Amino acid sequence: MKLHATAGRKAPNLRPRHLVLAVLAACQGNVFAAEPLTRLEAVEVIGTTPLHGIELPLERVPANVQLVRDKALDDQHSLTIADFMADNLAGVNVNDTQNNPFQPNVNYRGFTASPLLGTPQGLSVYQDGVRINEPFGDVVSWDLIPVNALAGMTMMPGSNPLFGLNTLGGAISMQTKRGHTHRGGAVELSGGAWGRYNAQVEYGGASANGVDYFLAGNYFDEDGWRDASPSEVRQLFGQVGWRNDRTDLNLTLTLADNDLIGNGLVQREFLRAQGWDAINTKPDQTRNRLAFLNFNASHWINDTTMLSGNAYYRDAHTRTLNGDGNDDIDPDDAGFDLDACVPGADEDDAEVSCSGALNRSKSRRIGYGASGQINFNHDVMGRQNLLIVGLGYDRSRTDFEQATEFGRLNAARGIDGIGVFGDEGEVELRGVNRTWSVFATDTFSFNDVYHLTISGRYSHTRVENRDRLIPDPGNPESLTGDHTFQRFNPAIGLAITPNKNVSLYASYNEGSRAPTAIELGCANPDQPCKLPNAMAGDPPLDMVVSRTLEAGVRGKTGNGVAYNASLYRTQNTDDIQFIAANSTGAGYFSNVGRTRREGVDLGLSGEMGAFRWAASYSYIKATYQSNFSIANEVNSSAVDTDGDGEGDTIRVRKGDTLPGIPRHQLKLRGEWQALPHWTLGANIVAFSSQYSHGNENNDHQGAGAKVSGYTVVNLDTRYTIPNSGWQLFAKVTNLFDRKYQTGGMLGETFFEANGSYMGGDDAFSALVAPGAPRAAWVGVRYEFDRP
Repeated sequence: MKLHATAGRKAPNLRPRHLVLAVLAACQGNVFAAEPLTRLEAVEVIGTTPLHGIELPLERVPANVQLVRDKALDDQHSLTIADFMADNLAGVNVNDTQNNPFQPNVNYRGFTASPLLGTPQGLSVYQDGVRINEPFGDVVSWDLIPVNALAGMTMMPGSNPLFGLNTLGGAISMQTKRGHTHRGGAVELSGGAWGRYNAQVEYGGASANGVDYFLAGNYFDEDGWRDASPSEVRQLFGQVGWRNDRTDLNLTLTLADNDLIGNGLVQREFLRAQGWDAINTKPDQTRNRLAFLNFNASHWINDTTMLSGNAYYRDAHTRTLNGDGNDDIDPDDAGFDLDACVPGADEDDAEVSCSGALNRSKSRRIGYGASGQINFNHDVMGRQNLLIVGLGYDRSRTDFEQATEFGRLNAARGIDGIGVFGDEGEVELRGVNRTWSVFATDTFSFNDVYHLTISGRYSHTRVENRDRLIPDPGNPESLTGDHTFQRFNPAIGLAITPNKNVSLYASYNEGSRAPTAIELGCANPDQPCKLPNAMAGDPPLDMVVSRTLEAGVRGKTGNGVAYNASLYRTQNTDDIQFIAANSTGAGYFSNVGRTRREGVDLGLSGEMGAFRWAASYSYIKATYQSNFSIANEVNSSAVDTDGDGEGDTIRVRKGDTLPGIPRHQLKLRGEWQALPHWTLGANIVAFSSQYSHGNENNDHQGAGAKVSGYTVVNLDTRYTIPNSGWQLFAKVTNLFDRKYQTGGMLGETFFEANGSYMGGDDAFSALVAPGAPRAAWVGVRYEFDRP
C-alpha cells in the first residue's frame, strides 16, 4: 500500500496509527492537524509477517520484495494469480505439467509450489495470514484461490523464517479485498477460444457505523485446448468486518467446487503425428472442494502498540481419477479373472487384454489453527524500533484412500474398468500434523541511514501416520509411525538508505520444511510407490533446511526510472526429492543431500509520456551439491548394477543441474495509452532450455535430454466508454502460435506414434508438456457504485 506524509515530515517518523488517520483525513478533505496538508510524499510499506501488523517502509526491508496490486490483475485480466506471476514477476517460470491453467507448477528461483503430489515443494503460500499449502504433501491448489477477490500479493524471497514451514526459497502472501477499500461493484463476462466462458462478479461497501462487506464470485467453463480436457471452476468469496480508529475485525469465507481435467505429459512423437492437442491416455480428473473460514482481528492498545491475530478452519476434499497404461498386470493377483479382460484369455494374453488401469484416490483434509502477535513501535535509546513477537498453532488431519482397478484400453486410449482391483494399489491412511511455533523480529534504525533487522522462529512439528489396512507398526509394509521435527531458524539483515531514492541491503536467513505424511509414507526404496496411487513403509526422513544469502540495491533515478538488482544463493541440506525406481513412475521419497540455487534478478520500470514499461532478467543456476545414485531404466547413460545386462541406475554428481529450471529468463511488459480511454498492452516472456526429469545426471544422449527454450508474446487491450462504467477488453496469448514445451520427462510408451497399442511391449519416449497454441478472448466489464 502507499501512505502519504505531510510536507516537511518523513513518514517513518510518524506513529503508524496517526499516519493512517492523517491519510483518511486528507482523503476526506478535512484538516486533521494545525499543519496544513499541502504536498504529499508517497511511502510504500509492507508487512514483514503473514499476519496483519505494523508495516515497514519497503526501503528498510533487506530483500528484493515484489508487490502486485489488484489493478494490475484487472488490467491484464489474468485468469489466476499464477498466470500473472508467470508473465510479470522476476524469477518465476511455470511448468504446465498437467496442461490445465488452474494446475500449474509455479517455480520461483528454482523452488516450486505445485498441485501435484510428489513434486518437491519449496514455497509457502498464504491467504490473509493462513498458510494454504495442503498438509498432505505441502501442495498448492491454485484453483482454490479466487483471483477477483485479491487486493494484492507480496513475493518475499529467500528462506525467511517469519513465514514458517516450507519457506525454503520464498513466500507468497496474498491479501483479499475488503468493503472499506473496494466499494462498489463489477460484473465481467468473457469468452472465446477452446469454448471458454468466464463470469466474474464482485460488490463491496461500508456503512457509517464501521461495518464493511465484500462479495466475489467466479464461474469458469471450457472444453480445453487438448483432447478430452474440459474443466469447470466455481468459486465464492465473502467478507464482513467492522472497524473504528483502534479495532479492526474481519471474517472471510472462501468456497470452491471445481472439476479439472489435466491430461498431463504426452510422448513427443504424438505431437508430430497426431497434432498439438494429442494426449496419451485418459481420463486425468481432479475434483476439489473447499470451505475455508478465517477470522482476523487487530487492536491498537495505544498509539505505538498493536495486537493482531487470526483463527481459521479449513475443510478440503480432493478426488482423482487417472487412466494409465499398465504393463504390470499379474494374472495371479488374488481375485483376478482373465475372462474379465477377454473371455477365454490365457496368461500370455493378460498384458494385451488388460493393458490399463484406473487409479482412484480421495482425501479429506481438515485443518484449524490460530496465530497472534504483538507489535511494538517504541523508540529504543532514542532510535526508531519496531519489534514484533508472536506465536502460532496449526493442526490438520488427512484421511487418504486409493485403489487401482484393472481396465482395457479402448480405441480412444481411454481406460474402461473391468471391476477387478489390485491389492498393491490399495491404501487407507490417516495422517495428523501438529505444529506450534514462536517467532520474533526486530528492526532497529541506528539513524535515518542504517536499519538492522534480526528475526527468528522456532517450530515444533509432529506427524502421526496411522495405516488402516496394516496398523501394526512392526510390519515393514505398514505406514503407521510417529515422527517429530523441531528447529530454530534465524535471520539477520541490514538495509542502508542514504537518501529517499536508493536503498542497499544484505541478509542471511534460514528456513526449514518438515517431511509430510505422504513423503513419510513413501520413503522405502525396497518398496517403491506410484504416486498418488500407492504408498509403502515409512523409514524416517530428515527435515530439509535452507540457508539463503542475498544482497542487492533498489531505487529510482532522477527521471523516474525504478530499478532493482539482487544477488542470492540458497543451499538446501537433506533436500527431499521423489526418486524414480523404474520407468513406470514408481519410486520413493529420499533425502538426496545438498542442492543449491544461486543467481541474480534485475529489474527496471518507468514511464515515458503515455507509455509505461517494465523489464526483468533472471539468471538461476540450480545444481545438486552431493553425489548419489538413483534407479533409472530410461536414461541412456544408466549402468547395470543388478547383472541383468541392462542399465538400471544413474549416478548424479555434484554440479549436475536440477531438471525443470531454465537458467535464463527475460520478461518485458509495455502499456501504451493510445487514446485517453484506450490502452494497448503486451507481455514478452523468454526462457532458455531446461533439463528433462529423468536426466538428473545431465548425461542422457538422444531425444528428450533437454526441453528447448522459447519466447511467447501475449497482447491485451481495453477500452473504457467515458462516463458509463462500461469497459470492453480483449486478450491474445501466444500471438505467433509458437510450438514450445514448458517441461519434459524421460519415460516409456506402450503406443506407436500413430496411437496404436504395441500389444504389451514398451519403448523409450520423450514425454513433454506442450505449451498452449494461439488463442483469443473478448469480454465486457461493467462497474457501478464506485466512489
